[in-house]
Amino acid sequence: MTNPGQTLNIPHADCLFIGGQWVNPSTVETFAVLNCATEEVVARVAKAEEADVATAVQAARQAFDHGPWPRMSPTERAGYLEKIAQRLEALNDEFARIWTIESGILYRIAQPRVGQYLSGAFRQYAAMAHTYPFIKPITSGSGHQGYAVQEPVGVALAIVPWNGPAGLIAYKVAPALLAGCTVIIKNSPEAPCSGYLFAQVCQEVGLPPGVVNMVTAERDVSEALVSNPGVDKITFTGSTAAGRRIGAVASERVARVTLELGGKSPALVLDDYDIETAAKALGTPYFSYLTGQVCASLTRIIVPRSKHDAMVEALVSAARESVPGDPFDASTTMGPLASSRQRATVERLVAQSIADGARLATGGGRPKHLQRGFFFEPTVFADVDNRSFAAQHEFFGPVLSVIAADNEQHAIDMANDTIFGLNATVFTQDPERAMQVARQLRAGTVGHNASRYDFSIGFGGFKQSGIGREGGEGGLEAFLESKAVVLDLPVP
Repeated sequence: MTNPGQTLNIPHADCLFIGGQWVNPSTVETFAVLNCATEEVVARVAKAEEADVATAVQAARQAFDHGPWPRMSPTERAGYLEKIAQRLEALNDEFARIWTIESGILYRIAQPRVGQYLSGAFRQYAAMAHTYPFIKPITSGSGHQGYAVQEPVGVALAIVPWNGPAGLIAYKVAPALLAGCTVIIKNSPEAPCSGYLFAQVCQEVGLPPGVVNMVTAERDVSEALVSNPGVDKITFTGSTAAGRRIGAVASERVARVTLELGGKSPALVLDDYDIETAAKALGTPYFSYLTGQVCASLTRIIVPRSKHDAMVEALVSAARESVPGDPFDASTTMGPLASSRQRATVERLVAQSIADGARLATGGGRPKHLQRGFFFEPTVFADVDNRSFAAQHEFFGPVLSVIAADNEQHAIDMANDTIFGLNATVFTQDPERAMQVARQLRAGTVGHNASRYDFSIGFGGFKQSGIGREGGEGGLEAFLESKAVVLDLPVP
């Protein structure tokens, strides 16, 4: 069991990491970091104001315009990525512990996932230094020797959310560094500690000054970063509402953006698939993994009308078998939400759904036996209309909605009838049928018989679920500009 008074020993917590140094902020104000299972303060970190983030931009700008980093070869930069990966592996358990304390993920899930995302991302992009065509010879239309050249976009701002900060730092920073960009990491005030530990790693491996900078700031200061003309590229993971604002501000100066936003992802259970088997893939794993605080969560369960009640019963059983509690305890199957604010949001959305006509099958409130921590019961709605509040709004918590479909085409139409398009899954015994349905779904990822999004291939959304991709070659290309060079030389 965790100690309610447990603290996090964060390196240089009273400072910001700018220009390769730990520097004092312009204010003595700090952000309190809470253990979301106990509501205890476990750390305090420096609060950055506009003057501080302006200094961070200057440092990153100097490092890009005049430093060695963008002028190194991709192979040279990959050497640093490998060193970072080695240090991240050594700190795996500490990153997992931070993730559990700040965001509520079960520790036994955090340990392998941190390694997969953190060191895995840096190793993936280090390997691309040897395979990706940064310079490709091309014969120009005039018969001259041409080259398609990929060059770094410049200074990149990585705005990191509170639900999975370590992994998202990795999938933003690793490709940016391989591309030759310099980076400013903007932590969420609710979960800044992974950013501190990562900045310490960057200093330890000897990255040139200003290549990686790290601050923690509120939304108004983040907007000053987005609007700063010294920032060439913004990569943001968070809500669709915040993404719209970032996109609007960035468009004023045509800054490049990658936006990985919200979702209301469907799971289509076709008529040939066993309901109990589908429920095992959709119920307990959903409630267990970050308590539903995942943008790609499969929260709309679309089933044949004749199987609606059986699916509701199976999901209710999974919810009632869940054991919410201390996320470090091996017997716990569901942790808390990350903050009081997030729990209040889920409570409000559940109440609005009930008022709108959704039938509450189980859950819907705080567990009565847990007096501390930001816990919320696993919740299932039944008889949900696809156009209703419950089906169209992202809860970002442990809430599932079961929706009845008249036939396969009706299920596909309902799956697509949303502003979102991040993730989806098709449950069927027939792989060819799964592929046929998948091609009709407007989503960035479609899995077969499970949620199968994969950052090593690429992750991102259609419609208002975002712009661009993270992971894979697409994640690298998000930090590159294409340049055509045509020499006054005949093609040999």
